[in-house]
Amino acid sequence: MDAQPKRPTEDTTPQARQAQYEIYRKMPAARKLELVFETYHTGRRLAIAGIKMRNPHANEEELWHLWARQHLGARSYDVAYGVMSYE
Repeated sequence: MDAQPKRPTEDTTPQARQAQYEIYRKMPAARKLELVFETYHTGRRLAIAGIKMRNPHANEEELWHLWARQHLGARSYDVAYGVMSYE
């Protein structure tokens, strides 16, 4: 199975891309998983920051629920947490 992307980004040279693949190949699985979690948490923080900009008066709990609804989708959110009443 080919681990390389089908359409590599245009801003990375083939040599740099190959070096990156080598680093990932040698990286322990636990570290790869750490990177996945770090990336997920960074994305979540960025998403919540955007939600806060659009909802400046929302408290932390409301921000979390707005994020969860965006992240899960309305239907899944409503099943898991009930219909949101403060949009």
